[in-house]
Amino acid sequence: MAEAGMQVVDQIRSAILGGQWPPGERLPPAAMAAQFGTSSTVVREALTKLNGDGLVAFERNRGFFVRRLDLQELRDITELRCVSEALAARLAVERGDLQWESELIAAHHQLSRTPRRLPDAPESINAEWTAMHRAFHAKLLEPCASVHMLRLADNLADSTELYRRWAATSDAAVHRDVEREHADILEAALGREAGRLGTLLRAHYETTVDVVLEAGLVHGQAAVR
Repeated sequence: MAEAGMQVVDQIRSAILGGQWPPGERLPPAAMAAQFGTSSTVVREALTKLNGDGLVAFERNRGFFVRRLDLQELRDITELRCVSEALAARLAVERGDLQWESELIAAHHQLSRTPRRLPDAPESINAEWTAMHRAFHAKLLEPCASVHMLRLADNLADSTELYRRWAATSDAAVHRDVEREHADILEAALGREAGRLGTLLRAHYETTVDVVLEAGLVHGQAAVR
């Protein structure tokens, strides 16, 4: 896909994760082309790419939709993420050098200094924090040096981000100590504790499932379709 097309992919991904369209909402290429200043063909190509990434669904004779929230899907995604990232994390702590340690510390510092929520929009997650969060987790796994594992981790993160976005207003999400979770993950990585790191990542991701359940998103799917 050309650079211009990838820019549209990124714009649509950001809009979906930013909550512009709720889960299950139809994505009309013509209207989106006008919104993003491009052609319907480019939008369709972008939506097809996002369908492959698991963020958009396609239904024959109906078109493209924001992927619906589904508990079993979330559990399956989470389990795949836990298993695959445990392996990637083990390779990362085996292969990572001092430069990686420094960059990981820097990524965590930026994340910890970025507010998760803004005073004027406490009902949603700060987009800058989301970017820093993704950067920290990406840097954590980077030394594994496996293109396939890193691509899988990125795609699964996209899929779970949609759930995190719609659970953001719940009490469980508001009171979750994410900062402590990330500090513990950093400590395990720097200590080269591969087993502990895998355990912490599993707890980190499974807590997201718990937050979604406490937010009532599964039972309230009809309200957001």
